[in-house]
Amino acid sequence: MMTGTVVFLVIGAIGVVILALGLLGGQLGGIVSAEFDATVSTEAVAGFIGVFGFGAAVTSVLIGADSPGALAVSGGVGLVAALPATFLIARLARAARDMATDDTPQRSDLIGTNGVVISPIPAGGYGEVRVHLGGHRLKLNARADAPMAIGTPVLVIEAPSDTSVVVIDAPGAHFPVTGSHP
Repeated sequence: MMTGTVVFLVIGAIGVVILALGLLGGQLGGIVSAEFDATVSTEAVAGFIGVFGFGAAVTSVLIGADSPGALAVSGGVGLVAALPATFLIARLARAARDMATDDTPQRSDLIGTNGVVISPIPAGGYGEVRVHLGGHRLKLNARADAPMAIGTPVLVIEAPSDTSVVVIDAPGAHFPVTGSHP
């Protein structure tokens, strides 16, 4: 393998290392100023260096670059490949970073949800209910004013803690039951 190709491969590998460090540690970690980190993402820098290095290395092998002029052509092709790739990488990284997400469900979100008794609720004691909240099946400790049998549809009226609720009988409520295990 020619020296120029090896140099380009090392440059590409440096881009991969920067990407790995960025994924593990956030932005460029103070290597450069904070203003630079806010303007150019670590992913974009890593992408530019990686695509430039690997693109130039491939070109160097394909054209048999053994002279300074041929190495310059290889570098130029790497640069031409790196510019649009960096633009796309920056756009995708920004889109992923700015992607809207749902709020984390809170205890108060449990109030008003329907569920089903999965462990009998004795008078004055705790049993268990299953509710769906934010697309997740939750198994919670539950108490009620009256005893409730397994399979009873319920409505959550209070959430004294993150893992326990107070329920009432909800005869007309529909709760999706999937599988036979809680």
